[in-house]
Amino acid sequence: MAMGRAHDRATTLLALPFGLLWGPGLGPAGIAVASLSFVLGGLWLSPDLDTPSRALARWGPLKPLWWPYRRLLRHRSLLSHSPLIGTGGRLAYLLAALALLRLVAEAGPWGSIPLPPLGAWPALVMGLWQAHPTWVLCALTGLEASSWLHLLQDGDPLPRVPRLLRRMRGLAWRRSPRRRRPARRSGRKD
Repeated sequence: MAMGRAHDRATTLLALPFGLLWGPGLGPAGIAVASLSFVLGGLWLSPDLDTPSRALARWGPLKPLWWPYRRLLRHRSLLSHSPLIGTGGRLAYLLAALALLRLVAEAGPWGSIPLPPLGAWPALVMGLWQAHPTWVLCALTGLEASSWLHLLQDGDPLPRVPRLLRRMRGLAWRRSPRRRRPARRSGRKD
């Protein structure tokens, strides 16, 4: 399992080569979008946000935003270290946290924060997707690719099976007829 510096080094070293893969189809802007999303996914939206990690420290004063996420998920759980599910979950959590932050700011004496009103968010997302589907797909692929790099460096790209499923599988195994194993030899030579 790689440590934080190894993850960071691999992310920064492979961001430009990943971006260059998008160059022939999307040009210099595609290279920039893919490389930046790869770096963003590896350094700020890392699967290790569920631990006190370097990725969490990079959030600076916004670090408390990830406290509920850390409390809800075990490290290397199915929801944090799964391909697609992990990245999608972190993006959904971040959007929900920003929405909650917006509601709290509007209700409090602080005034509003520079985010669009909550009712406008679905229209903004759909407008962005309809106007630039290639760029959105490129950015999402960069986020997911950096997550895969992290998982591969950890040594196992698939997360642990949750305890409940392991127990259920164990019960099913116990109910099936057992095969008899041959008796073990004691290791002594006769």
